[in-house]
Amino acid sequence: MTVLKEMQMETTSVLFDKLTEYDYEQIVFCQDKSTGLKAIIAIHNTTLGPGLGGTRMYHYKNEQDAITDVLRLSRGMTYKAAISGLNLGGAKAVIIGDPRTDKSEAYMRRFGRFVENLNGKYITAEDVGTTTKDMEYIKMETDHVSGLPEIMGGGGDPSPVTAYGVYLGMKACVKEVYGTDSLNGKKILVEGVGKVGSHLVELIAKEGAKIMVADVNDDALARMAKEHNATVVSLQDVFDQDMDIYSPCALGATVNNDSIPQMKCSIVAGAANNQLAREERDGNLLLEKGILYGPDFLINAGGLINVYTELHGYNRDIAMAHTETIYTVTQEIIKKAKTEQIPTYVAANKIAEHRIRSIGNISANYK
Repeated sequence: MTVLKEMQMETTSVLFDKLTEYDYEQIVFCQDKSTGLKAIIAIHNTTLGPGLGGTRMYHYKNEQDAITDVLRLSRGMTYKAAISGLNLGGAKAVIIGDPRTDKSEAYMRRFGRFVENLNGKYITAEDVGTTTKDMEYIKMETDHVSGLPEIMGGGGDPSPVTAYGVYLGMKACVKEVYGTDSLNGKKILVEGVGKVGSHLVELIAKEGAKIMVADVNDDALARMAKEHNATVVSLQDVFDQDMDIYSPCALGATVNNDSIPQMKCSIVAGAANNQLAREERDGNLLLEKGILYGPDFLINAGGLINVYTELHGYNRDIAMAHTETIYTVTQEIIKKAKTEQIPTYVAANKIAEHRIRSIGNISANYK
């Protein structure tokens, strides 16, 4: 046996071990030579319904990074749907490529064919690197797509609803720590001021928060400084800042064993997925340091709620009303975490897992 074959077998074995450990149902590798498409669809759990999760397009350093990302994201979608009371499972897709140069109509429509081949087990939507226009192309090949433009009966850009949910989750955390949920005068650092982060800055600015922003995009930073009097901070200096709330709204894993010891805040509450680089280790580190963590898969669920509403005939008022429950659910999780003396992410996981088991048992009894 060649060394290459040995390495391939070892990699496959590790992947199956990971799928078994976290009980994934399916992972699909997609490639199309004519368009150059390379994509991965991960379906974690469909107990509560079809897996709905956006398609992220990103220029990953290597294929292993893409696999790691899609597995983490799809599992997070399962918990996000469960704790939000949605009849959805968890799934996600990633496309390996540069969204600025690699996309075309044929490229996205070919991806739509792969989605169609899953016969409704996976419903896609927009995510980092994809847009409502991309969803239009996918829609040409499959009905299993959400996040469509308003002109097509969809909800359009879900970012404002996502930001609104993060804002409410943040306020629930502030209520616990400071006794009032007002953000007036609170020093909040928002890392990542893209589609969701910029809407969040607008919301907290209206309450009189003292805002700091960090991002790789200088133009976005300049706009936040001009429109909301935000102070620009370099990414390298984020954790040197004295702040009340750290709000990660870009990519995940910024809350880790390097950053936590440097943190000068009382609350972590942001829109990014998978903020804890390693859940158990970093969740406990935050608890030990007395930093309250608003579980990301709960407080950033507004976007999922928005596209879920679209599946039943979109209504923005219904989407916003459902998103408002994030405030009370966050409070319930904080209370459970305090009572059981566990990290908030563990309390949130327990509630989500209980719902999945309960509905799973009902389904099993009717088979």
